[in-house]
Amino acid sequence: MSKESATHYLRSETSLLDATDARLLEALCQDARQPLAELARLVGMSAPSVAERLRRLEDRGILRAFTVEIDTRALGYQIRAMVRIRPLPGKLHLVEKLITERPEFIECDKITGDDPFLARMVVRSIEEMDEVLEALSHHAVTSTAVIKGTSVKRRLPPL
Repeated sequence: MSKESATHYLRSETSLLDATDARLLEALCQDARQPLAELARLVGMSAPSVAERLRRLEDRGILRAFTVEIDTRALGYQIRAMVRIRPLPGKLHLVEKLITERPEFIECDKITGDDPFLARMVVRSIEEMDEVLEALSHHAVTSTAVIKGTSVKRRLPPL
């Protein structure tokens, strides 16, 4: 086996995606509602072949969902904020439960560092934000930063 073919073999063994899979993911990231026929045209394959590739990407856990992007401001949520949440001693599970129960928290990650939770919140007013944070105040310390804008929208990692 030549050095070049050995390198290609190793790359293909460890690579999660080939070029066609990467193009499909990029296209879906742009518009997840694209019909199979359009995706097939973009990658130069038949629609059934594209459907099979998407199924394999789902089976491998690479493609998990086809989602929508909602403008929360259009729904009246004028304030978006990131909230670092540090539960008081012995309150970790209770605080996590409180976060999951509040619909104003639209996303929450468990993170390293002093504050185990980093949550994204949407509210209609400062008063509503105060109400949500007050509900946590007996069980956690919070640090809130209002989001002014988004420099980088959610995007694919380098493929």
